[in-house]
Amino acid sequence: MTANALSPLILVDGSSYLFRAYHVPYLQALSTSDGQPTGAITGVLNMIKALKKDYPNGNIVVVFDAKGKTFRNDLYPEYKANRPPMPDDLRSQIAPLHNIIEAMGLPLLVIEGVEADDVIGTYAKQANELGIETVISTGDKDMAQLVTPHVRLINTMTDTEMDEAGVEEKFGIKPDQIIDYLTLMGDKVDNIPGVEKCGPKTAVKWLKEYGTLEGVIENSDKVKGKIGENLRSALEQLPLSYELATIKTDCELPYDVSELGPKQADTDTLLELYTKFELRRLLAELKAANGETTEADEEITPAKIDTHYETILDEATLDTWLTQLSDAGTFAFDTETTSLDYMKAELVGVSFCCEAGKAAYVPVAHDYVGAPSQLSRELVLEKLKPLLASDTLVKVGQNLKYDANVLAKYNVAITGPVLDTMIESYCYNSVATRHNMDALAEKYLDHKTIHFEDIAGKGAKQLTFNQIELEKAAPYAAEDADITLRLHQALYPKLEKESQLLSVFKEIEMPLMPVLARMEQGGVLIDDHLLTEQSHQIGARLAQLEMEAHDIAGRAFNLASPKQLQEILFDELKIPVIKKTPKGAPSTAEEVLEELALDYPLPKLILEHRGLSKLKSTYTDKLPLMIAPSTGHVHTSYNQAVTVTGRLSSTDPNLQNIPIRSEEGRKIRQAFIAPQDHKVVAIDYSQIELRIMAHLSDDAGLLTAFKEGRDIHQATAAEIFNVALDDVTSNQRRSAKAINFGLIYGMSAFGLSKQIGVGRNEAQAYMDKYFERYPGVLTYMEDTRQKANEKGYVETLFGRRLYLPEIKSRNGMRKKAAERAAINAPMQGTAADIIKKAMLAVDAWIVEQNDPRIKMTMQVHDELVFEIHQDIVEETTAKIVDIMNQAAELKVPLIAEAGIGMNWDEAH
Repeated sequence: MTANALSPLILVDGSSYLFRAYHVPYLQALSTSDGQPTGAITGVLNMIKALKKDYPNGNIVVVFDAKGKTFRNDLYPEYKANRPPMPDDLRSQIAPLHNIIEAMGLPLLVIEGVEADDVIGTYAKQANELGIETVISTGDKDMAQLVTPHVRLINTMTDTEMDEAGVEEKFGIKPDQIIDYLTLMGDKVDNIPGVEKCGPKTAVKWLKEYGTLEGVIENSDKVKGKIGENLRSALEQLPLSYELATIKTDCELPYDVSELGPKQADTDTLLELYTKFELRRLLAELKAANGETTEADEEITPAKIDTHYETILDEATLDTWLTQLSDAGTFAFDTETTSLDYMKAELVGVSFCCEAGKAAYVPVAHDYVGAPSQLSRELVLEKLKPLLASDTLVKVGQNLKYDANVLAKYNVAITGPVLDTMIESYCYNSVATRHNMDALAEKYLDHKTIHFEDIAGKGAKQLTFNQIELEKAAPYAAEDADITLRLHQALYPKLEKESQLLSVFKEIEMPLMPVLARMEQGGVLIDDHLLTEQSHQIGARLAQLEMEAHDIAGRAFNLASPKQLQEILFDELKIPVIKKTPKGAPSTAEEVLEELALDYPLPKLILEHRGLSKLKSTYTDKLPLMIAPSTGHVHTSYNQAVTVTGRLSSTDPNLQNIPIRSEEGRKIRQAFIAPQDHKVVAIDYSQIELRIMAHLSDDAGLLTAFKEGRDIHQATAAEIFNVALDDVTSNQRRSAKAINFGLIYGMSAFGLSKQIGVGRNEAQAYMDKYFERYPGVLTYMEDTRQKANEKGYVETLFGRRLYLPEIKSRNGMRKKAAERAAINAPMQGTAADIIKKAMLAVDAWIVEQNDPRIKMTMQVHDELVFEIHQDIVEETTAKIVDIMNQAAELKVPLIAEAGIGMNWDEAH
């Protein structure tokens, strides 16, 4: 088959996708068992796979940049001079990727002296002249200059397409103005000079007014103000910038476009390469295509299932389905609602499934014009209620806690045997993928789900579920239930093969779900008037800081703008640059400002301004707006499947990140108050991670110190600084505390020296003394590091597995970071397990008491917070402390410490 017989021509910007795939977080974690990175390879091959699926008759040609300089460097030696060198772990993926693409039979072009853009531009022009429809697959905005009636852009990573109208919609100008647009703006990444301070809006404004770059140049004297001066100053260099920004369309290439076409795939080479680089899914698909599917392959690529989804609009059909659910013994269940906020959400419909591929949706509140008659919400819930509360039927959901919270508003409870696929995935491998349904379906079922945006639209015009026509809503909702059941069938057997992981799932995570749901539904009481007052105070301080900053800078500027801050700090005040961003610009990240703040006043002001601005926007301004009208309380969402270590996180609001060390942070905690006649009780574990380290390391010194109830930081200080216990100063204790915690986090001598303000050699001496005193800790750390390298994971005391995908990375920094995580993760993960076990035990006791005067309201790190009636607060607190102390059996005592007050700050 000739190239012309294939349609359309697909020109793939391989270099663009290579870099973008390299920076995708979940792809970064991928590597072979011997440490060869494969994330960028996987990302690019997935993109090619998507193109093959979308364009089955397309002629796919893949183009990469060649090594070395191009003609643009001859024109302008500084071109791309600021770009950092390619990371080694990306460079190592290029040759394997090229080999795989060639073995697939796809034309692969790497042409010296020009860029991939120029090769693509030349072939796009040739194809255009031959009347061949052309699609350029890229993420590079510069390619918009190539768009014509017969050439369009697609971006498979964002699933977007751009024709002539799309270019105009995105940029505000036509494709034939793109080069002028790029010339005026310049490009700091590629080091193309443009007009200083000319951004997209200004460039578009000039081009709309004057038509072309030539028109802008001719009318430059009419442009007023500083930007006009900048334009006139740039006139001499604009022709060069135009040449640098222009994609060549007349390159001398080894083949004409009519000679490009696919060859027969080299299956043997592909099998070898997929096996070598452990590309299991691609390997399984290739074997399946050759009729070589094995049992292991079937686990990777499940068989495709025919689907039959039904919309239930009458009671008889509903009854038939409910009988099937009851007879099945296990069924998946899902709700469709009007909001992701469970406090605001109204039930629109329910879906269920008891056999893979067969599911049903029951609408109860679709109210668009022309919506069909539906069963009442009350009737459907009344019929479902016994099944959801059954002690024998197994209910399976995806993020079922959300559904439970929504149904609780209708006095419907989900009880009895309950399983959650999100938590199954999280317990199986917390870092393998994100744990939402779309990601899980793609990873474990090789299935691309219907996305909500596909049926509801995006942005401000997005419909709520009740507004979506049943023809679209029903398949989406039924698929949710179907995929949930299939995920359970794929994931639960994996847990069953690992008894410890199954134990974490069944004995910690699933029992915790209803506890968290009750806490979320109860919410917490806050003093909105106090928060409003704090907002005013912070606002006044921010204004003062802004004036002081402007005074130091010598002019007004936006303190929240990294770009303006770069100009002030590094261009105008000439403060030394200590770190750059990946794009080569001076960094103004927090850790950079913290270092600069030691010597310069402006960075210190900026840090305080940033911290206060975040407090104001995140808490003092926002919390009063989050009070639910129906309860008068603020209701957070606790997330069980987000952190890699097993710790809970919370959102809307994030209770975990309220600062406790700053005065302003403590003031925010003062706004978390007790109801009338109640007290706030905060109980947290004392030095829990150090106690876990003592248990895991079996170090005699640590075990003795904790068993005898010594102040561990004071004891460490006495050893390190060689002073009597009673002579330890507060500064020495503070340094010892940094050492105690820093070392279990895998901190280096350099990191410790920065933290406690001493030289690196002195910090190393402290570390040496520490390990002399606690040799068991050093042995534990070395053993853990070795086991992590061998197994690829570490475990908590209770069997939670914490995978470290970069432990075998060839990138030294990533490998060291993974090794540091290997040392700390068992401590953090075990602490997470212990606080969860404590929550389960405390909740069971509270349920047993059946006393509305006792309520668990929050969990923050190693702390539980309660509202307890003042008449019973002392004895109740003592009982809860005792329960928490018994939550786990370690070689040293667990110590929970309680505080009681009228607000959270007082109690803490």
